[in-house]
Amino acid sequence: MATAKKYNMAGQEIGTVELPAVFGIEPNQVVLHEAVKNHLANKRLGTQSNLTRAEVSGGGKKPWRQKGTGRARTGSTRSPNWTHGGNTFANKPRTYRYSLNKKVKRLALLSALSLWAEQGKVIVIDDLNLPEVKTKQVVKFLSAIGQSEAKPLLVTPEVRENIVLSTRNIPGAATTIATILSPYEILKHGALIVDETALSKIEEVYGV
Repeated sequence: MATAKKYNMAGQEIGTVELPAVFGIEPNQVVLHEAVKNHLANKRLGTQSNLTRAEVSGGGKKPWRQKGTGRARTGSTRSPNWTHGGNTFANKPRTYRYSLNKKVKRLALLSALSLWAEQGKVIVIDDLNLPEVKTKQVVKFLSAIGQSEAKPLLVTPEVRENIVLSTRNIPGAATTIATILSPYEILKHGALIVDETALSKIEEVYGV
């Protein structure tokens, strides 16, 4: 069973925590790769658009007569082999979106959680909250637990506005809630800082 260090908001280590079973599987690198590739593909806008020769303006007149000039025959200045001509295989708006099945998504998430637990990048906080919005306090807290350079992902059981607002100006750091974890977001950040209450929520939502 995987374990993680436990801290308080003052940055003091107060023990260790046994992580739920979802943090203890054998990470599947192939599935992780598929999940990241899927996430990036689904983020693509697909708004690229080039003009075909039929869409480029001009080129209605034959540039020169067919024979007798010594030059290659051509019928339009908008042919793809002319400068400012159309594109032979023009890119057109399309969607890159595709979906993975639920079992693959779940395995990818559990693999991401387990990989970070295996590498000691999961840190548990007894109560990840603040009485007021104060970015300086979060910076001090991250520094105290040695994660100021890790660009961490802070996980709470529900939206805690003070944490969200206090973290959003810290470069690389982000917040999320336990019920909408994403393999891509986990792997994008160098550490996973989890509220202790959120652990049971993660187990409840993603466990067997």
